[in-house]
Amino acid sequence: MLTLTKAVFTVMLGFLSSIFLGLLLIPLLKKMKVGQIISIFVGDNHREKQGTPTMGGLIFIVPTVLVTLFLVITNKLTWHWSLYLTLLVFVCYALIGFLDDYLSIKKKDNEGLNTYQKLFFQLLVAVAFFYIYIKNGGSTALVVSTLHINIEMGWFYGLFILFILIGSSNAVNLTDGLDGLAGSLSAVALIAFAMISLMVGFEDIGYFALVLTGSVMGFLIFNMHPAKVIMGDTGSLALGAVMASIAIIVHREVTLLVVAGVFVIETLSVILQVIWLFVFKRRLFLMTPLHHHFEKLGWSEVDIVKAFIVVGLTLAMAGIFFGVWL
Repeated sequence: MLTLTKAVFTVMLGFLSSIFLGLLLIPLLKKMKVGQIISIFVGDNHREKQGTPTMGGLIFIVPTVLVTLFLVITNKLTWHWSLYLTLLVFVCYALIGFLDDYLSIKKKDNEGLNTYQKLFFQLLVAVAFFYIYIKNGGSTALVVSTLHINIEMGWFYGLFILFILIGSSNAVNLTDGLDGLAGSLSAVALIAFAMISLMVGFEDIGYFALVLTGSVMGFLIFNMHPAKVIMGDTGSLALGAVMASIAIIVHREVTLLVVAGVFVIETLSVILQVIWLFVFKRRLFLMTPLHHHFEKLGWSEVDIVKAFIVVGLTLAMAGIFFGVWL
């Protein structure tokens, strides 16, 4: 009962603090004219979103960091290396996304940092992550007991970390194309990883994930259709990276593919589209990422988000079963 009370308390702290910050920040972003630049390639129904305040990821990033530190100071959480490493990744990727959003707004186009600049910053974070992880005795073995896999990767685990961090952050970034889509799916995946973390003995990470879940849920009040604010790269890169870091620390890297399955599918749709165009000289999908394909088929934005959430919730439940009981 005490654990349940603490879980509810942490979620509510994140939820209420993000709502409070959202009420303060959104008018400020509007006043500063920090508006989203809409790509010319999306449909006309997205034109009305031009100028919607972006960098909204701050609404769940700042409260999550402050609430987590508050819980540490009040001895509700232990300042374990796994917790500050997760926070480090979360903040660093948020800063990368913030810089990307800032440059995009400054240049008044949809392109902020270029691919090589993003990769460079992400590489720095991955190196720092691997150093701290190894220094504190983190395992470099890829273990999937369900599939009887136990591979000692040694220093190659550093490359593996880079791949997971970049892949996960960009997957959430690609999915952030409809109101409430990336935020809702992230909240579902974070709840799953919070449960997994608590069940396999990583209590600090579990409660951090619950705080972040609450903060994202608070953000969704402003981000659901019609969105009053967009998370931007500030939020999407941070969410993807923190999910990856949690999966690595709790040694459930493969489980991430299941829990974050919709993000994986969205990313694969882009990859398949490129390959199909190159090989067959025609498109496999009407438009990618996949949510735009359904838009082209005539689905409403709200219906797409609902359908994707159902799939995401189903995969998250399967991921919990896969990551804990198998």
